[in-house]
Amino acid sequence: MDPVLYVAAAALLAALLAFVIRVRGQARAADEEHQQDVVAAATAAVRPRPLTEERGEGMPRRRRNLGNRMLAQRRAQQAEEGIEEDDDSSEAAAVQSFGKIGAKKQRKLEEKQARKVQREAEEAEREERKKLELKREEERRKEEELQRMEEEKQEEEQKKAKEEEEQRAHEEYLKLKESFVVEEEGVEEAMTEEQSTKVVLLEDLASHLGLRTQDAINRIQDLLADGTLTGVIDDRGKFIYITPEEMAAVAQFIKQRGRVSITELAQASNSLINLQPDSRAAAQSLAS
Repeated sequence: MDPVLYVAAAALLAALLAFVIRVRGQARAADEEHQQDVVAAATAAVRPRPLTEERGEGMPRRRRNLGNRMLAQRRAQQAEEGIEEDDDSSEAAAVQSFGKIGAKKQRKLEEKQARKVQREAEEAEREERKKLELKREEERRKEEELQRMEEEKQEEEQKKAKEEEEQRAHEEYLKLKESFVVEEEGVEEAMTEEQSTKVVLLEDLASHLGLRTQDAINRIQDLLADGTLTGVIDDRGKFIYITPEEMAAVAQFIKQRGRVSITELAQASNSLINLQPDSRAAAQSLAS
């Protein structure tokens, strides 16, 4: 049991004992007063009567007085025994009443203690639940922080990868641009050679420029498309350079004839296009 209950029970017991002692004191005082009244009454009752009344025939006076005193003592003793019986009854009633009051108080104290224990248990449960909620909140906050850091890391990696990709693309562009310049220089050189030789094998041209044959063909087609170079690519993998004057002569021939076949155009081209120009013609073509 809780020490507080022991202290409370001891205090209550002391108070009840003090109350009982006080009640017994008051009862004993009242009994003593009553006893004194009884003794006085008994004394008055046994007081000697006049000689004419108390003396019997043939009985001496001393003997009659002795009998009266004994009678008075016996009555006083009976009265005292009655008082003691009353005291015992009062004490027993007080003890019984104290027992009833103590049991009731004890029951109330036990109920109060039980309620206190229940409140403490509920309070402890609330505290434990609160601590658990705080712990879960802290874990959730840490998890969110880790997720945020992971997302930032991924974004940083993606940004870095994008920058590296852009850098590589820029470097490749610079290399490609440089190669374009080299190719243009090579094509200009090749074009000069084509203009001087009139006919060139595309494989030899690609090998001379350090390009693949198809890349060389594509480059020549681009020059033909924008008008930088004039000529034709035959099915034998050769490029035939045609000067603007020769191209105009062929166009005039087609215009005059109206409609010509490929065979007729090929025969006419042998006379309209000079496949072995002299140095002066080549110089004029290069200058143009």
